[in-house]
Amino acid sequence: MNEEYKHKGRRKRLVEELVFKGITDELVLEAMGLVPRHLFVEGVFEDKAYTDQALPINNGQTISQPFTVAFQTQLLKLKPRMKVLEIGTGSGYQCAVLCEMGMRVFSVEIDERLYVDARHLLNQLGYKPALKLGDGSQGWKHYQPFERILVTAASPSVPESLKQQLEIGGMMVIPVGNRRSQRMTVVTRTGEDSYEEEVFHRFKFVPLRGKYGFET
Repeated sequence: MNEEYKHKGRRKRLVEELVFKGITDELVLEAMGLVPRHLFVEGVFEDKAYTDQALPINNGQTISQPFTVAFQTQLLKLKPRMKVLEIGTGSGYQCAVLCEMGMRVFSVEIDERLYVDARHLLNQLGYKPALKLGDGSQGWKHYQPFERILVTAASPSVPESLKQQLEIGGMMVIPVGNRRSQRMTVVTRTGEDSYEEEVFHRFKFVPLRGKYGFET
């Protein structure tokens, strides 16, 4: 069987599983049915790329399980051409999903090896996000404000630096808690100095590194 045909079938089954688990955003589902997740995992895990589980990548980090990617993305309530800041490029998979959805993506990664590998792969696949090597917990002030911010690592609290980089009416999705468990949190900027928070299910992410994370 042709390899690409095989992966296409696996993506289709993964999307069906995500629908079964409650993902309803058609834009999210369509993108996840198109992005080749097997290219974003280590070769030894390629056969598990379309199972709904997190997998290890370089330097002790992980590629989030597909349901987590879909759930976070769905919470953002995205519309094409929105300006989105992603904190934690990682392997580049979540970034690719956002690009496939038609977002204007700005992504920051603190780990140099992950940054270099993700930049190469995303470029190879034809995705054109703006990427930066740096401390994502401080955001990317040069391009602020953002309509949406997505944090892909666990934070002990919601960094003030990121809240201030949201435009008024903008939303941030971030897992907040301790190192063992976090609650997915949606922060909406309602005014110059006012924010609303809504808390969802428990998840487990790798720790956010940087000035406002768990690690330097």
